[in-house]
Amino acid sequence: MKAGVGVVLGKFMPPHDGHLYLVDFARAYASDITVVVGTHAREPIPADLRVAWMRELFPTTNVVHLTDENPQEPHEHPRFWDIWRESLLRVLPRKPDFVFASETYGARLARELSAEWVPVDVGRSVVPVSATAIRSDPMAHWRFIPRCVRPYFVRRVCVVGPESTGKTTLAAALARHFETTWVPEYARTLLEPRASVTDPNVAPRAPVAREDMPRIARGQIASEEALARSANRVLFADTDALTTLMWSDLLFGDHEPILDEHAAAHEHDLYLLCAPDVTFVADAVRYAPAARDAFFARMRSELERRGRHYVVLSGGWDERLERAIEAVQTGLFC
Repeated sequence: MKAGVGVVLGKFMPPHDGHLYLVDFARAYASDITVVVGTHAREPIPADLRVAWMRELFPTTNVVHLTDENPQEPHEHPRFWDIWRESLLRVLPRKPDFVFASETYGARLARELSAEWVPVDVGRSVVPVSATAIRSDPMAHWRFIPRCVRPYFVRRVCVVGPESTGKTTLAAALARHFETTWVPEYARTLLEPRASVTDPNVAPRAPVAREDMPRIARGQIASEEALARSANRVLFADTDALTTLMWSDLLFGDHEPILDEHAAAHEHDLYLLCAPDVTFVADAVRYAPAARDAFFARMRSELERRGRHYVVLSGGWDERLERAIEAVQTGLFC
């Protein structure tokens, strides 16, 4: 029967399957486990995000955040081990019996805490990965990155452009090609249920109001963040908050300030800008066929003004898809 108090200390920068094995091992070995996330202000991944990841991954385990700006290596300070012992004993709810670690420093740390070191996969034979390797090349180690951590590393491609230029078809086709997922246009989710047919000779039109635009942007962002967890290295999005801002300007002459905030905060790694050189096909959520050229020109201008990387797609459908695949491969995975 398992018993005893244990501690797992780490930076978890980021958490990976090796960390999951380490903590699960500790929870199976001892009855009372505390995970200490030790962070430093100069580290590249935000501290609060790492703590949130660990708490999501281990919701029934005590996860504490150690914010002391402690030295990171013994040579940095003559009282290195004293400093760490004092910090840990201050944040731990109980003195530990065991220190679980996949690094050899666990032996010394255990002595400082008058505990026993329990080594776990020190040779990385069970889970052959490290946080350093993931930070260096997350794409190559994607299978070791937990689902909740993947949105931080996923490469994001947004398909933008005027109405009826194949954005949805292209996003879905790219997702199939790269064996990943894609984000549908949330405007359709919100507006299509409003469409109704009153005249059999007139195509239905979903009513849209200025106050819908922030809801559309918010839904688009929420959908993308949710689906990013299921993505395989790259995520394709059909439109974004910048597009919603531009549609608000086109339909209503202005936009809510929150749309500026959304457009600035949610940038994609690559934009695929679809040209309006294909036939317009009307449907319930297409509103301005005559404005396609002007919309394309403004979108291009906005992408350039904001310094965002984009590629223009034109020509037939096969040509667009081929050019898009090439752009993703060279722009994101070269």
